Amino acid sequence: LPHLYIYNSDNPPEGTIAKRRSYATLIDHMQTVMTESGLYGDLKELEDQIAEYNRTKTSDRARAHALEHIIIDLIRKTKLSEEIKLDKRLENGYSFEKIIELAHNAITRIYNTQIPDGMHIFGEIPHGSKKVELINSILKHDSELRKIIIKLMGLDIEPSDAGSELLAMVDGIAKEFISAFLSGEEPQEAAKRILGDRLNVNVNADNKLSLLRQKVMDISARIEASDELGSLLHGFDAGYIEPGPSGLITRGNIEILPTGRNFYSLDPFKIPTKAAWVIGKRLADALIRKYEEETGKLPENIAMYWMASDIMWADGEQLAQILYLIGVEPVWEEGRVKGYRIIPLEELGRPRIDVTVRVSGITRDCFYNCIELLDEAIREVAMLDEPIEKNYLRKHILENVQENADENEFARIFASKPGTYGNGVNLAVYASAWEKDKDLADVFVQWNSYAYGKKVFGIEAREALISQLKTVDLTFNKTVTDEYDLFGCCCYFGTHGGLTTAAREFSGHAVSVYYGDTRDRDRIEVRTLADEIRRVVRTKLLNPKWIEGMKRHGYKGAGDISKRIGRVYGWEATTQEVDDWIFDDIARTFVLDAAMRKFFEENNPWALEEVGRRLLEAYERGLWNADEEVIKGLKSAYLEMEGWIEDKMGEVRGDFQGGAIDVITVENVNTRATKVKERQK
Repeated sequence: LPHLYIYNSDNPPEGTIAKRRSYATLIDHMQTVMTESGLYGDLKELEDQIAEYNRTKTSDRARAHALEHIIIDLIRKTKLSEEIKLDKRLENGYSFEKIIELAHNAITRIYNTQIPDGMHIFGEIPHGSKKVELINSILKHDSELRKIIIKLMGLDIEPSDAGSELLAMVDGIAKEFISAFLSGEEPQEAAKRILGDRLNVNVNADNKLSLLRQKVMDISARIEASDELGSLLHGFDAGYIEPGPSGLITRGNIEILPTGRNFYSLDPFKIPTKAAWVIGKRLADALIRKYEEETGKLPENIAMYWMASDIMWADGEQLAQILYLIGVEPVWEEGRVKGYRIIPLEELGRPRIDVTVRVSGITRDCFYNCIELLDEAIREVAMLDEPIEKNYLRKHILENVQENADENEFARIFASKPGTYGNGVNLAVYASAWEKDKDLADVFVQWNSYAYGKKVFGIEAREALISQLKTVDLTFNKTVTDEYDLFGCCCYFGTHGGLTTAAREFSGHAVSVYYGDTRDRDRIEVRTLADEIRRVVRTKLLNPKWIEGMKRHGYKGAGDISKRIGRVYGWEATTQEVDDWIFDDIARTFVLDAAMRKFFEENNPWALEEVGRRLLEAYERGLWNADEEVIKGLKSAYLEMEGWIEDKMGEVRGDFQGGAIDVITVENVNTRATKVKERQK
């Protein structure tokens, strides 16, 4: 009996599990067409005013002075003031030039984010402008086309250093080149026609353009060869489905195309790769530097959420980062990792940082060799005869032994119980089954306190996890692609957010929350979780371009908007890192706007009811200090939504659940269990 499973070609972590747990044959499908986020509203106005200031600051000083006030007001209005710490920098005497440089960098980061243009429809192949957008998003990874265009224009600048205005112009030209190649135009003729008088005649890039044209045509042929529906029907006939690789097309992996194949992942013994090791080292250095700049000290214990996507999408960048934090380097033989080398302290140039790693269930079940490698390195580093001020792993183990001897004293890698998945925290948040942060912290420990390692598989280690949480200084996760972000799944806020809540609760001190970014190999960044939330909210959730793409899909689009808003609430519930203005703007954009309300009413009223209910819950719990006008309108709109749903239900009979919610915490459950046992005796 054929067992076929449709899967996105960019999701090898879950696809591999589907193959293992149920012997499924996969039929993969294309990823969503990605396009530039673009700028809109006040963000676009701010970019224009900064450009105007740069044009007039020497020729018209009076105009430039007036623009300074306009730009500062717009920085505040767009809430970039919080991201660039405007008030603090003004107090510290930062020049206006430095302020607009910081603002412009933030704008460029927003522009440089790609967003999905709606959703992929199974069996459809992108044509016309959508095909051009898809090819452009693939070529962006190594900036090859951008670099050629910048060179042809006679400019001496790297794409990673360019501002949003130049990038917007270059990306527009890039799409014209792709269209020209697809139509059969010769590269040299296309360059003359598209660039016109902007073409620098002294630059000869004919060979590179010809090679680029070949690459564009290759990608185009691969897209056209995709036959998702045909493969599915062939599978129904018990036919053979061709295998193929998987991963992120937008990281330049054109071999993933064509789709309609039974995808596989990778060789786990090649992780981390040498290229990932280079990026992981830079990421570790950036993380330590970020924390030191903000606190004036080094972190002693960094807690991380380590997902299988790091291995399957990024070749183990985060594993490399963790190894470098503890001062260990992988050893390769013919491309495969055969062991590790402990980096001497004098070579490392800093203390060895302790780590607390919550691995995903898929990492545990698919890449246990990576877990064993890390655990073995952790245990050896912890046993080194080094000063405790230079080896924080050893320091914390010695402290733990003095306080409370534990057979799991070396445990640093934790996950859910063997055979299970999930973190528990997202379920508690969605069920509103929590009162205080301690409730969420208790749920996190209850679900995630199973230790894994070289000779340890899923041993309950509650005290070991709590002991580690007590010394955590910061929590960390990262993004490697624009195809997925921290609102893409509830596991992100449930695990990373739950880890943060638990660390804060059990340590009793402030715990920073950071997010890494390795989307651009030339610009490895580490920012606060609050900044990452702002970036994704601006580029997707509140972006009219993204919203229109989702609206094209009616019921499904409305449902996905609602899910993402629910995850915004989840991050606030677990970390309190979501700005009030974000909730204000979500309410104004999706609930208080008459046209959007009409869209939800006609396509999916239940999705908007969920949005309204989560916003009201955030307000009632004190998680959102709402604008009074917004909350007044929200309550009124919610009553209207209830009316829609009652009308759609029509005449019904029977008992229905009311609006009351009984909150049962872990502590309540344990108390009830004890009473039951006593009665049984």
